[in-house]
Amino acid sequence: MPVINRFADFQRDLVEIRHDLHRHPELLYEVHRTASTVADRLRSYGLDEVVTGIGRTGVVGVIRGRKTGSGRVIGLRADMDALPVTEANDTAWISQNPGLMHACGHDGHTTMLLGAARYLSETRNFDGTAVVIFQPAEEGGAGGLAMVEDGMMERFGIEEVYGLHNMPGIPIGTFGIRNGPILAAADDVQIEIHARGGHAAKPHNTVDPIVVASAIVQGLQSIVSRTVDPLDSAVVSITMIQIGNTHNVIADYGKLIGTARTLRPEVRDHVERQIKTLAGSIAAAYGATATVTYRRHYPVTRNHTEQTRFAARVAAKVAGAERVDTDIAPVMGGEDFSYMLEARPGAFIFMGNGDSSGLHSPTYDFSDEAIPIGCSYWAKLVEEAMPA
Repeated sequence: MPVINRFADFQRDLVEIRHDLHRHPELLYEVHRTASTVADRLRSYGLDEVVTGIGRTGVVGVIRGRKTGSGRVIGLRADMDALPVTEANDTAWISQNPGLMHACGHDGHTTMLLGAARYLSETRNFDGTAVVIFQPAEEGGAGGLAMVEDGMMERFGIEEVYGLHNMPGIPIGTFGIRNGPILAAADDVQIEIHARGGHAAKPHNTVDPIVVASAIVQGLQSIVSRTVDPLDSAVVSITMIQIGNTHNVIADYGKLIGTARTLRPEVRDHVERQIKTLAGSIAAAYGATATVTYRRHYPVTRNHTEQTRFAARVAAKVAGAERVDTDIAPVMGGEDFSYMLEARPGAFIFMGNGDSSGLHSPTYDFSDEAIPIGCSYWAKLVEEAMPA
């Protein structure tokens, strides 16, 4: 089954929606304009219910099929928020909000689910209920958890839930999925160094936190390379160092900030222990102290077996079996759709965005050519899961 032709009829409208969302990016839970646009569109499409304020600023729409005797309820999720990135593109739809940008394609994700909602509301060629979920705060705010804790699954009777994300570097019209872990647990690391400051001309009278921090950063790199089984996956990255204020003073305090990514609980526990042990031991060796705050953030995004097979079959109906990789390598990025998959069985799939810049890049842009493909995937998923 190829891409659904009906989406070609309103593709121009969908592209205009995507460009409008791209011009007006919003962060985390402050997606008020985006959520309002989504809710207004859903109402105009004639959905049975449109509910706002789920998980603070999330939007949920309900579409009942021509038949509902099956009693089945399938949830489809898109994310709405942008990133604090200054856009470097030169397009007519460049961000109008300084310092903010849709650098991860959530404008495209929202648009594709809107397109699918319009089609499903028009046709209703299924036996059951489709619930379209528009989530805030994926980029670090755990909006998925907020919607789950707000009782979304129970309120709308969702039995299974599915997610989708674009992927630069794989061709438009292709999909990638795998059973089990597909995205990593994403944890926050903060290391505070307490040393002894003084005059920069008399370093022998000080304990320099810059030297300590440098040693800690180097030492942490040995966790993955020398203490984690090479057949396991882990990442430890220090991404920010804050020490000192001027050229002639050795500070007495420093802070390191970073992230740890893992795919298995045992490895997650090990990495946390090693960071704390190494940071403390290295700091002590220099006469300083290090306090580690390790905050577990998004859990592993873990696909469920039956739903993964089903999602792959649907993708094959849209793109052709030869264009669906059912054993794509896990990605060490984090994704708060993981909370929805902990609450209900489901699957998360990647969809090609072609030869674009990478995610979170200031030159990234979602491909408008991918819109009808994603819309078709969502629509066929509902129709195949709940045949009329």
